[in-house]
Amino acid sequence: MKNKILKNIEWGILICCVFLLIIGGIALFSATQDTNYFELKRQVMWVIVSIPIMIVVVLINYETIAKMSFVFYGLFVILLIGVLFTESINGASSWYTITESIKFQPSEFAKIFVVIFFSYIMTKIQQRDSREINRPTRILLLLAIVAVPVLLIIKQPDYGTAIAFLISVVLMLFVAGIDKRYIIVSLLLVAVAMPLVYQFVLPDHAKTRIDVFLNPNLDPRGSRV
Repeated sequence: MKNKILKNIEWGILICCVFLLIIGGIALFSATQDTNYFELKRQVMWVIVSIPIMIVVVLINYETIAKMSFVFYGLFVILLIGVLFTESINGASSWYTITESIKFQPSEFAKIFVVIFFSYIMTKIQQRDSREINRPTRILLLLAIVAVPVLLIIKQPDYGTAIAFLISVVLMLFVAGIDKRYIIVSLLLVAVAMPLVYQFVLPDHAKTRIDVFLNPNLDPRGSRV
């Protein structure tokens, strides 16, 4: 059992996570001295809670999780719909408030299970022939799987998380061997759509974040929008 656990651990990812936790802890220690280290204490609490969850997940066979991923996919789609009716926090309806100090953001967990479900379906499509993924009907099916949660996340709105979904999907399709013509057409569509989305779709606060990121001198004291 011990050897099985050690074999299932991706040590590189685990080491990176530990370093990120340490760096984040140092940053929170420095930034929360005036608030009696409230955010740091909450972060430490979540780390402690996450360790047994991580151990349980490692013990579960990945194939079992993949086969059950459609259940979690459906569950988090429902949660993403429900969160739209919650109270807005900082202009976005992205959180379920359990207690004053405990909030739950379904889009963060949806990232995991949407990617697993997407990869599971993609594997099923390619079982007979790896070229099956290039059939338009198969591509539309895969895109529909991602489109549902992405559109719900955009509705919140949470553009950063939506972009993270899209980047993950593009990379997965590329690794799966999708025909390059689809990639070229997609890049051209993105290039055409980006200025239109910026001009007519994005709200003012999202535009401000992009402007400040591209030109920090616009707000040298740090944008708070």
